[in-house]
Parts: sequence; C-alpha cells; structure tokens
Amino acid sequence: MRHVTALLALAATLAACSSPAEPGDGGTTRLTVWVMRDSLSDGVLDRFEAGYRRTRPDVDLDIQIQEWDGIGQKVTSALASNDAPDVIEVGNTQVAEYAASGGVRDLTDKVADLGGADWLPGLAEPGRIEGRQYGVPWYAANRVVIYNKDLFAKAGIKAPPVTRDEWLTITAKLDKGDDQGIYLPGQNWYTLAGFIWDEGGELAVNQGGSWKGALDTPQAVAGMEFYRELQALGEGPKDSDEAKPPQAGVFAKGDVAQLISTPGGAVAIEKANPELAGKLGFFPIPGKTAGKPGAVFTGGSDLIIPEASRNQEAAYEVVKALTGETFQNDMAKEMSYVPNRVSLAGVLDGNEGTAAMAKGAAGGHATPNSPAWAAVEAKNVIKEYMTAVLTGGEAAAEAAKAAQSITGILAAES
Repeated sequence: MRHVTALLALAATLAACSSPAEPGDGGTTRLTVWVMRDSLSDGVLDRFEAGYRRTRPDVDLDIQIQEWDGIGQKVTSALASNDAPDVIEVGNTQVAEYAASGGVRDLTDKVADLGGADWLPGLAEPGRIEGRQYGVPWYAANRVVIYNKDLFAKAGIKAPPVTRDEWLTITAKLDKGDDQGIYLPGQNWYTLAGFIWDEGGELAVNQGGSWKGALDTPQAVAGMEFYRELQALGEGPKDSDEAKPPQAGVFAKGDVAQLISTPGGAVAIEKANPELAGKLGFFPIPGKTAGKPGAVFTGGSDLIIPEASRNQEAAYEVVKALTGETFQNDMAKEMSYVPNRVSLAGVLDGNEGTAAMAKGAAGGHATPNSPAWAAVEAKNVIKEYMTAVLTGGEAAAEAAKAAQSITGILAAES
C-alpha cells in the first residue's frame, strides 16, 4: 500500500545492498534478504538464521532491515537493476504494482511445493496476477471486534454475537444513555469492504482485461446499507476515518462498547486507560449466518524474488523455509500474526484476540489487484462515497458516482 514515484534515485546505492554473483568466503553462497522494520522481532529472525545455517551451511544469509518510508522507490529501483537482493518482503497489496514492472520472478510452478492449496485466500489473491503467482504469502493480520466486557455485562449481554442480525440487536441494547453501542467512523472503508464481500459484491472487477468500479452493484450497495445501519448505533464521525481522532483514545474513555480494529488496538487502549486492562474481549466480525465469520480485509506481507537475483534457486529455498510450517509457527506465537496457512490457525488459540483474528482470516479478501488500485486509495474515492451516504445521500446514486470515478482512475493509471 506504499507507492512508487521514481525509478532512478537510489540506483547508485543498491550495489552495497545486493547479492554477489560468485560464492562468498569458504564456497558459501551469500543471499541478501530485505525485511521491513518491525515486521519481526530480532529473536524470530535470529532463530531462523541460526537454524538455516545448521541445515544449509553452504548459504550465508544477510538479512537487511528496510524502512517503510521510501521503500516503494527502493524496491522498484532494485527490480529494474541488474544487481538486486535475492528475497524481498513487500506489502501484500504491493505485489501487482511490482509484478507489472516485469522484474519479479513468476513462481506459479512452485505453488504446490509451497503448500499453496492451504494458503489464506486473502493473502494468496493479491500475489496472483492474471493467474500467475508472483508473491508468496508470508503472514497476515485482520480486523476483529474489541469489546468492553463491563458494558456488555451492564446491558445483560452474556455472549458476543455470531451473526449480523444478532450484532445489530446487541449493539442497539448497548447504545443507551451515555454509552455508545459501537464507535465506527464513517470512512472505515476496509470494514465496509468486508460487508460488501459478505453480500457477494466487489470493489472493482476485471472485465475483459479492463478494471471497472463495482460499488454500484446491488450486492455492494447492500453492504453499504448495513454499514450505515451499524454506524448509526454510535457517535462516530461521518467524515473521517479511524485515525481522526485515534479511535483507541475514544474507546479508552470507557463509554464505548465496541470497536473494529486489529487485536493490537487493545494495547493502545490499555496504555491510554490502564483501568481497562483485563476488561477487553474480542470476537470475529460476525457474518450473515452462524458458524461463518464475516469477510475481512487481509493485510500482511508477501515474499518476492527479483528476476535480477543472481541466486534464483537458493533464494527460492529461503522463501520456502520462511513460508514453511516450522517458521510460521514460531513467528505466529511470538508476533501474534496469523500464519499464511489455514491449517495453522490453531497455533493462536491461547490468546483471545489473535484467536478471533485467525477465525476471521479464513474469510479474508484482498483489495483489487490492479496495479493502479493505489491511485483509488490515494484519491479517497470510497471514503468520500461513504460520507456522502452517511450524511443523507441515496446509496445507489452515490454508489454509481463512485463506481464511475473508480473506473476512470483505473483506466487512466493503467
């Protein structure tokens, strides 16, 4: 979700970061791996590096930490060079943009070997461009509902909802007096996307090779109508997102019953109000029917191998290890991330927040994997559409305008 503006500014500096053509000292192959700042703890990386060294003494891993600020330009420069790192962590929604450059290795023939049938759909989809797999799912995170247990008890609610209808009923009971049933800002479009997907709609669709906005379908409009109904059961602003004001600070005041956030949002809430420690609960965003949580946007990271890597097969073996069961279990336990495989979700069962996140991840989706989707986000088309509806606009009419705008942006930026 970070975007590219230039290709050449960092070309002169990449040589120091890239992998050599010849083996390193002692006949070892030196591989350079770029990992983003704060993605993983030092402990997780150190254990992986030590374990890999034991099993592959012929490989010398050089794991380099990269900053998110400016990474789009740096990765694009690397992909366009003749001297690139061997493995790169990228945001899952960045894969289409990078693959469009032609500098990312096509790993379609490796999907079965990597356990692709078990990958989380929301992570696998953005790495797959026109039927070809360029990004390998690494880890995921998605939104859940954080709730105030004291306010639930005060309202006589003994268990979290498991369907949308129950959610509305319970939230209405919680929205009494000075208490808000839910704090849901009017421009939380990732949450809206989940409601749209639940209805069978999409944000945009690829028709005959051309991307078109799809917010005007009956299914997508139904998702917006549900958002409007839920948002009305609180006092969230209709013209801003979850960062304005920071929603954790709003919840920390103690009069909000529910909040939609990643589980990590609880840390910020408790920091702002330590009295809420131990009083926060978590449940997956409810779906339309019991037994199936609602659809969610899956954020996270993929791994790519540049075509310019001089050690393609050795790089692939590192990707295979980083996305394999042993590393995934270790990473999930320490980092509270959702593993890349559906079958590994149980590793998070010991923590209420991450367990709720893992249940929701099974219904994960990604944003449209058009290389031009970043421009839609940058121009706030969906946010403006939501505000228009929430402030009295007719949903179908406003959706038609937004869909037309998205179609124009995707065509112009492609």
